[in-house]
Amino acid sequence: MNALSPANKLENLRTIMKKYQQDAFIAMSADPHMSEYLPDYWKIREWLTGFTGSVGTIVVTQNFAGLWVDGRYWVQAEQQLENTGYVLQKQTPDPASTHLSWLSQHLTKDAKISVNGNTISTQQYSALSELAIKHSFFIQTDLDLIDEIWTERPTLPLQPIWQMADDLNAQTRLEKIAAIRHKLIQKKATGHFISALDDIAWILNCRGSDVEYNPVFLAHLYISAKRTTIFVDAHKLSDELKNQLKSEQIELLPYAQTIEYLSNLQQQIILIDSNKVSISHAQAIEQHNQLIQDINPSTLFKSQKHPSEIHHIRHAMIKDGVALCHFFHWLDTASTNGESINELTIDIMITGFRAQQQGFLGLSFSTIAGFNANGALPHYRATEESFSDIAGNGLLLIDSGAQYADGTTDITRVVPIGNTSIEQKRDYTLVLKCHIALAQTVFPEGIASPLLDSITRQTLWKYGLDYRHGTGHGVGYALNVHEGPQVISYYAPATSFTKMHEGMISSNEPGLYHQGKYGIRIENLVVNKIKHFEDTTYGHFLEFETLTLCPINLSCIILELLNDDEKAWLNQYHQTVRARLAPHLQGDVLNWLNEHTQAI
Repeated sequence: MNALSPANKLENLRTIMKKYQQDAFIAMSADPHMSEYLPDYWKIREWLTGFTGSVGTIVVTQNFAGLWVDGRYWVQAEQQLENTGYVLQKQTPDPASTHLSWLSQHLTKDAKISVNGNTISTQQYSALSELAIKHSFFIQTDLDLIDEIWTERPTLPLQPIWQMADDLNAQTRLEKIAAIRHKLIQKKATGHFISALDDIAWILNCRGSDVEYNPVFLAHLYISAKRTTIFVDAHKLSDELKNQLKSEQIELLPYAQTIEYLSNLQQQIILIDSNKVSISHAQAIEQHNQLIQDINPSTLFKSQKHPSEIHHIRHAMIKDGVALCHFFHWLDTASTNGESINELTIDIMITGFRAQQQGFLGLSFSTIAGFNANGALPHYRATEESFSDIAGNGLLLIDSGAQYADGTTDITRVVPIGNTSIEQKRDYTLVLKCHIALAQTVFPEGIASPLLDSITRQTLWKYGLDYRHGTGHGVGYALNVHEGPQVISYYAPATSFTKMHEGMISSNEPGLYHQGKYGIRIENLVVNKIKHFEDTTYGHFLEFETLTLCPINLSCIILELLNDDEKAWLNQYHQTVRARLAPHLQGDVLNWLNEHTQAI
């Protein structure tokens, strides 16, 4: 992003900290919307350190610089932080491993901490504030130290906003706003401020491309009993969309005026999601109003997909499956013919086949194509500066996904290259058993989703094995590939918000990673649907329908490790894949599909 090295930038940061008499600087991986994927303008942590993972927290003092990341990124961070001046801090579920714990142990009384109030959520600030009170620290949120040293900082994006086709929407935006207003009445709130970009896009039935991989646009939204106000750069909207919003009595105000508007509100009771609203916005509201902190109603609404939305997603899965069959057929052919292939080639080819599909908008995240040791990095990404050729023997892990006008996809498959060892086949089969265990699970409606994780991991745990990421995340409808509130991970707390309901779409992605050797992950997307029983004495139950349509590699399986029930599931899955994709394929690619969906 500019010619300075991370060490140079760290030196400049410390100089500006001295200027403003700040003892510690904190940078969260966030923007004013608490997004996972950030516009370039807000990629502060990446610009400072060179670490490209999606999550991490920086703490800098005059004699220390650390980056806190969880187990998904330990190996990657260790490599990327070399010679930067930053030290990897391995964060675990133990509270003692957090940056807050470090601050409490290493800062002295009356220390001044600088954190940009636009990039720390209300909930995160609350935890930091408690620490500050306990240790007599002072927190300053109105300084943007980075802006003074990032001389070539990118501007905020100005990509156009478009409306989704009417036939893709289960409800109009006015119907969604009415449903939110009904929730406000129940919660005794008079207004609701929303910053989460995917919530705003869902409510307004609009999409954009301000953020890489996510079809969203930079905006804030305020809904009260009689007013709906969008804070957005009006240059992004066509005259037609402006007129339509005006006819629906939805007003537009400049994006930059959000805090000023909130500061002028008087004697309102305003609902915010403390995880998804910055402390700068919350403090602006609190000047003359009362806050209610609760989950955004839209987060719960959009997580439970309407049957018509699921119908469209199934269609997107067919398109994605067709593209993947063409890709894997190409990969098999190229490997057999001895063509030169590397991890970058994989990304180019799989994206190219998807781009041929109708309604393709782009990727849903950066493609992970990791051969052997690179596959052991759960969030690895090949670059022009660092990539591996795919040659010899081993395992190739490919995690990829796409955004289509009618759905979002996310899939991981592992492909054997050359010869595979007994150990690799055993591990592959164990991960497959974990995947099938979750796919076959029947569970009570309303169960906290983290509780399902132990069902998935049982097979690995029996061998003393595990993986350091969740088993499943929610997925949006032509929206963010990571969506809440459900999460299938024993690392996550079981709360009332993480309950499983009909229509929720999640990933099913157990894995196993041997550092320096290889990684395995098998991922499909699944949707919760009602499991019908004649006797409902014990309530209603749900089961998963697998949505992803792509063969699971058969050549790495040790059949003796699968029981009859697991073999039956795999055969049924492949029968479904073949039935839905075969009508859209022909010639050698159709033959490839038939060969790779044979019953075992």
